[in-house]
Amino acid sequence: MLNVIDYVPGDTVLHRLNPVTKLILAAAIIAAIVLADGYAALIALIALTLILGIYAGSGSRLLSLLKVLVPIAALMLVLQLAFVRHGETVALFVTTDGLVSGTKACLRLLGVALPLVLMLTVTKTTDLANACVEKLHLPYKYAFTFTTALRFVPIFTQEMNAIMEAQTARGVEFDTKNPFRKMSLMLPVCIPLLVTSVGKTDATALAAEQRGFYLRTRASSFKRYPMRAIDVAALAVSVALVAFGIVL
Repeated sequence: MLNVIDYVPGDTVLHRLNPVTKLILAAAIIAAIVLADGYAALIALIALTLILGIYAGSGSRLLSLLKVLVPIAALMLVLQLAFVRHGETVALFVTTDGLVSGTKACLRLLGVALPLVLMLTVTKTTDLANACVEKLHLPYKYAFTFTTALRFVPIFTQEMNAIMEAQTARGVEFDTKNPFRKMSLMLPVCIPLLVTSVGKTDATALAAEQRGFYLRTRASSFKRYPMRAIDVAALAVSVALVAFGIVL
């Protein structure tokens, strides 16, 4: 089963960028979205991310993420409308300030999540970890922890699905529309998942220790990640995106 952050092979410009450059580019888009205050700028940045995703072949992954985030964004909008009482009343408890702050918060939520997923779909986790160690001088144990956590996401998802299928075969109905009942059904599933995750974590730690994990340094990787002209251009675009967010 494919995960939304799984690597999508390709030979696009995004794929050929240095992993650190991709990380900076994603951070620049996120910073621009946080700094931007106008609807046009927020929508343009989200559209740019989606266009880049379609170009890189990961558009379906971003759309899948949007389907998950839209209900959360809608809930955030309702909360903003309920608690922000400033401004003129539009209808019932909805005010102009609440509507503006709520819609901008929803757009920022969508805009912050998409660039990170796009960066992960065009970058191998091993390349990301090694490039961060080489270029950013990040301690390898931190890079390894981050990439291992990313690798465990689809594994734990599969484990959760297997446990739910086993419980469904025993008569448990997980497809209920009652959110409180669904939450009460999901809590017992977390116990075997926690036991499985602890076992996998312990096995991974033991395997890493046996392979000399603590002996690894920045020079241990045989692959190098030089900065090329295309990376310099991408960094210039990153600076322009941040400036775009500040201005608009």
